[in-house]
Order: sequence, then C-alpha cells, then structure tokens
Amino acid sequence: MTTSKPMIALIATAVAITGARAASGAGGPGMAMGKTITVSHPAFQAFYDGHKDTILNLDVSSKTEAAMDHINYAPDLKLVPLKTPEIYFVVGTAATGQLAVLGSEPGEKDYTPIWREVHVTFQAGQTPTLLKSDTQIEALMKKGTLTETETSTRLNCPVIKVGKG
Repeated sequence: MTTSKPMIALIATAVAITGARAASGAGGPGMAMGKTITVSHPAFQAFYDGHKDTILNLDVSSKTEAAMDHINYAPDLKLVPLKTPEIYFVVGTAATGQLAVLGSEPGEKDYTPIWREVHVTFQAGQTPTLLKSDTQIEALMKKGTLTETETSTRLNCPVIKVGKG
C-alpha cells in the first residue's frame, strides 16, 4: 500500500544497560541491546483522530505486499489475534491527500505496532471525502457511504512520531 516514500533518519535508540545499572537491579542482567547506530529507512504518514502520525512499514504477512513495498515478508504475523487495531486503506477512488488511517496510537490502551489491514471503499455515486479518523470511517459505514473489507493481512508499522492538531 505504498504511495510515496519520504526518507527520514531513524535513530536506533537501543541503549546498553551498564554494569552499575544491572548491579543495582534496574532492568536485570543480560538486557544490553548493544551499541547505538543510525540507519535510514522510508517513513510514512498516516492519519489518527485528525492529525498525522509518522510510521515505519517494516514487516507484512502478505508476500505480494512485501515485494511491492520492499519490506520483510513475515507470514506468521497472520497468527496475531484479530483484536489488534485497524489500519485502513482506501481502495479505489480516494480524496486528494488521502493517507492510511490508524485505529490507535502510542498512549492509547490498545496501541500495538501490529495492525489488521482493512480496506474501505466509497460506494458508487459517493464523492470521496478525506478520511482522517477511524471514528469518521465507522460513521460513514453506518450511513452507507463506505464499505469495509477485513483482510487477513497483518502489518508491523510502529508509530515513531505522534503528530499534533
């Protein structure tokens, strides 16, 4: 579901736990992540409750999407339960500026970087509107403006920056 790939520098924030910290009981022994490095990876924006969050698209349970998006194919992601939040993609005609829409973000009780991919389509004769929240999508489905198609695809797309406003 790739549209554009703006590049950002992703700072790996793996911090080694020092011997003094481990000795004090903080974190526990053997939890060192190693040296911090800097890597570059495409990042995307997605809407959540009217603002834009920045996400990384890392792994997907669909072999076709993995090849299309140049990310890791992880077939066992399909084993993740259905209760994870949705990531909505508009299929077919969409409003100008449409991005994926997230069903949660960090700080929410149900946030996880693993998403259930859901496709939404505007009904024939409906003018596409810019979808910016899962609440808006649910309301438009109740009105009959949109249809929703659940998929078995799971995506590992952590939110790395929460937008404002």
